[in-house]
Amino acid sequence: MGRIIAVYGAIAGVIVVIGMFLNISFLADHGALGMVAGYLSMLVALIFVFVGVKRYRDVDLGGVIGFGKALGVGLGIGLFASLFYVLGWELYMWQTGGTFMAEYIASSIEDMRAAGKSAAEIAKFASEMGAMAEQYKNPLFRMALTLTEILPVVLIVSLVSAALLRRSSFMPAIQPRG
Repeated sequence: MGRIIAVYGAIAGVIVVIGMFLNISFLADHGALGMVAGYLSMLVALIFVFVGVKRYRDVDLGGVIGFGKALGVGLGIGLFASLFYVLGWELYMWQTGGTFMAEYIASSIEDMRAAGKSAAEIAKFASEMGAMAEQYKNPLFRMALTLTEILPVVLIVSLVSAALLRRSSFMPAIQPRG
């Protein structure tokens, strides 16, 4: 089981990091489009949770797996991929000198101005985000916050995979003719 978690977790992790860097490089959108693209890339990467649980069920367990074991394997794969995601973000922060929060705040304030928000609203937002930027300088805080981005997707994909794959009749392994 450990090998399945490591292999499929690493595959999902590499894909989610590639998705992150493509999103950063080509969209550079801190709004809804960037968020949708980011979560879609997570979902695509975490397809390997399903693939890994199915492989474990079909090859290692002879085609039968309980919900709890399937959920455990799925969460293991997802958490391994999450580690890649967090480390990928830390690599990005290191490469850019940690300028993300300053750029995000400036972009958000510009969007607020363009939307006609009042000076008081903008000042309040800037003050709140300034406090957040101070916290964001702490790598442990930043890593925990980054982890919260991918964990809900990991949990949903693991639950759905376990619910579907616990039924041995769902996508059964193809038996070789002989």
